[in-house]
Amino acid sequence: MYYNYIKAFHLIFVITWFVGLFYIPRLFINHVEALKKPKIEADILTAQFKIMEKRLWYIITWPSAILSILFAGWLLILMPEWLVQPWMHLKLFFVALLVFYHFNTHKMFLKFQRENIKYSSMYLRFWNEGATLLLFAIVFLVILKDSLHWISGMLGFVGLGVVLFLGIMLYKKTRKNE
Repeated sequence: MYYNYIKAFHLIFVITWFVGLFYIPRLFINHVEALKKPKIEADILTAQFKIMEKRLWYIITWPSAILSILFAGWLLILMPEWLVQPWMHLKLFFVALLVFYHFNTHKMFLKFQRENIKYSSMYLRFWNEGATLLLFAIVFLVILKDSLHWISGMLGFVGLGVVLFLGIMLYKKTRKNE
């Protein structure tokens, strides 16, 4: 009876978790680029970015990650038959990668808060696409389940990676020409 409510909450928190994972690297990019400004401007901007990063990370991203995982666990308790299905094994693998990505982003966040920044804006643009790849993989697995052949799934995953890479390189080239 309450399964759909739990599923709805799980989806809401997955969405807000990804919002945080998409936006935090963007803030990091702006933070890195602000450091190249004159000192007075850089000091003002980096102080503001640190506040924005902290609020996003601790008020939206972390709570959403925790609640998403809790509601997912609740769904698996209600539907234990999913745990024997191959698509769910693969989904859980990608979710584990997402958690790994989240923890590595957290390490980056701590470095930005301590102003121990050794990342380029280009590196951060590539890092940002990790969440995109994981989102696509997880959503396609959940929607298509066993109807997706692993070869076409892998080709789509790699193809998306190539498209994202080319997009970043095109952006770099057009930005350089500005």
